[in-house]
Amino acid sequence: MEKIKVAILGLGNCASSLVQGVHMYRDSAPDADIPGIMNTVLGDYHIGDIEIVAAFDIDADKVGKDISEAIHAGQNNTIVFHDVPHMGVTVHRGMLHDGLGEYLSEVITKAEGPTDDIVGILREKKVDVVINYLPVGSEEATKWYVEQVLQAGCAFINCIPVFIASEEYWENRFKEAGLPIVGDDIKSQVGATILHRLLARLNEDRGVHLDKSYQLNFGGNTDFLNMLERKRLKSKKISKTQSVKSQLDRDIDPENLHIGPSDYVPWLQDRKWAYIRLEGTTFGNVPHNIELKLEVWDSPNSAGVVVDAIRCCKIALDRGISGSLAGPSAYFMKSPKIQYRDEEARRMVTKFAAATGEFPRSVKSVVG
Repeated sequence: MEKIKVAILGLGNCASSLVQGVHMYRDSAPDADIPGIMNTVLGDYHIGDIEIVAAFDIDADKVGKDISEAIHAGQNNTIVFHDVPHMGVTVHRGMLHDGLGEYLSEVITKAEGPTDDIVGILREKKVDVVINYLPVGSEEATKWYVEQVLQAGCAFINCIPVFIASEEYWENRFKEAGLPIVGDDIKSQVGATILHRLLARLNEDRGVHLDKSYQLNFGGNTDFLNMLERKRLKSKKISKTQSVKSQLDRDIDPENLHIGPSDYVPWLQDRKWAYIRLEGTTFGNVPHNIELKLEVWDSPNSAGVVVDAIRCCKIALDRGISGSLAGPSAYFMKSPKIQYRDEEARRMVTKFAAATGEFPRSVKSVVG
């Protein structure tokens, strides 16, 4: 199959994990049992078919460097699990807008010079899919980039909680352009949100009345530093809260459901600690409580999900499917246009991929 040409907006920790993973698994056998990746082959596309041909950033420590160097530069502090060779792809100067908040501006120096010709570069590189990894709260920057993506004729994966794929206006823009979009706000492979969703659903399915719940998150990457600026956090809290509430049949008082990032702990680096508590009522009006702690390396935890989202976008491009992709968005994202139960969304992705040819070509299912 032809390569899937990919461009990345924002070369932070998430991009680092994605780049490392694509290179690590590119030569894997189709039936390889790979830990941490959802499937080796999706539809007709192997992970090795992904080719990252462009990247955009505003950090002076990254702009002008080869991607293989830039993913370890600046404030990036995720785990290094694979040595990426020189790629011959230089990081371009992107658009700033509101991408650099109060706290990030204290540790990141803006690269000099004007914004590069985004549309021209995307066209020149014949980019199929653009991934949005900008910082949380980059509302105007994301919308500006979306306009460039539409003009260049690329599919779009929105990994941050700026509502694009879930908004009718933007979905219609992608439909009119004949382009697919997957979004919004990436859902990690086994992260705090999907774990919280499943526990909330389990309580409902077993007849426990969920009365109160919280999810508190701590981390040491620039994502958590950025979210100390609370005004940038509004869409993130909405996204995570809606994701969990969508799994509940019974209503819950908004004051009794608290979900959101809580603090920045530098020594955690790219690790995230999540504390989840659910308080409910069971038979006889007896209290029923669950409390747990999740520890993950935050960025690798979502990289495999993005690998699948990339391939779903390429499948849609091949088939002429446009607009928000319902199954992939529901399965891979916290805030899709339509929420589904996770097991149903999984079946939708499987069906979506199978429609293009034999599936699976590997021994692994969509979720491994």
